[in-house]
Amino acid sequence: MLIIDAHLDLAMNAMEWNRDLRLHVVDINAREQNLTDKPDRGKSTTSLAELRKGNIGLVVATQIARFVAQSNSLPGWHSPQQAWAQTQAQLAWYKAMEAEGEMFQVSDLSTLEKHLDAWTNEKYGEKKPVGYLLSLEGADSIVHLSYLEKAYAYGLRAIGPAHYGPGRYANGTDATGKLNENGKELLKEMDRLHMILDATHLCDDAFWDAMKIFRGPIWASHNNCRHLVNHNRQFSDEQIRELIARGAVIGGAMDAWMMVPGWIRGQSTPQQMNCKLETLIDHLDHICQLAGNSLHIGIGSDLDGAFGREQCPYDLETIADLQKFPALLRKRGYRESDIENVMHGNWLKFLRGAWSRG
Repeated sequence: MLIIDAHLDLAMNAMEWNRDLRLHVVDINAREQNLTDKPDRGKSTTSLAELRKGNIGLVVATQIARFVAQSNSLPGWHSPQQAWAQTQAQLAWYKAMEAEGEMFQVSDLSTLEKHLDAWTNEKYGEKKPVGYLLSLEGADSIVHLSYLEKAYAYGLRAIGPAHYGPGRYANGTDATGKLNENGKELLKEMDRLHMILDATHLCDDAFWDAMKIFRGPIWASHNNCRHLVNHNRQFSDEQIRELIARGAVIGGAMDAWMMVPGWIRGQSTPQQMNCKLETLIDHLDHICQLAGNSLHIGIGSDLDGAFGREQCPYDLETIADLQKFPALLRKRGYRESDIENVMHGNWLKFLRGAWSRG
């Protein structure tokens, strides 16, 4: 079954983790066998080869570069200009993968339908290019609003204004506070360009501010439920209901600490915490119960998002194992139409609706 994954940090892995994502995961991990600079070395789950193996034909692929002020202890760049330059290096990697026939950029209704037709009807030949829609995770790298048009011109179609901590436009996970004036102007400019707002990582104050200001299409690429894991990174039921009312799709994330309560970073293990693929269905099902249907859920795995097999479901070896979900959903009583909604249908309906209006 065709799968769409709404959140993968592919270029971050290529450019900061120095992974050649054209390789199979086993070969990427073998090359990292003696590296200790990051906790997920040798534990990667994701590559372009594994996406093809799993029939994951379209992904929302990120650019990401945080600006940090001197008082901010999070890792990041010391100026917005440096952050912008980092996103441009990531863009260059995506373009290099396009040139190699590894990826295909989807940026409007025409390219979406062209790619889906070629992927599903075997028109690409032996090596299918993985389709990607470009999204910016955290808007810090938008030096000022004139840069947004530059980004739109190279294919950026979605923005999550915040990431972790305080941001230049919006406050994110573990921070508080409403959108600043620049953040409000950012949303208005996104509206003008018919861009997608990614509500993921917005702190509660900024979330409700954004819901009042932004009039365009909204999704949450990778977010789980606060009802099941009580942390501000997750959505409350009230927030989920608001997103449902706005026609959003929420992608279930597979970072273990977001899936199971009580996870201790660097100490807990997926086996110890019984964190498995089916655990994510608990989150997806909670959203379905609030919505009364299966029209607002999808996959937004975030796999290899600065974590690997040490912090994802224990029954997932590589991202190709997303193909286990249809059987798990059937086991939970989901109908075939519901399963298609989860695996790709809801994301496609969202994009077709957003881009036909634009």
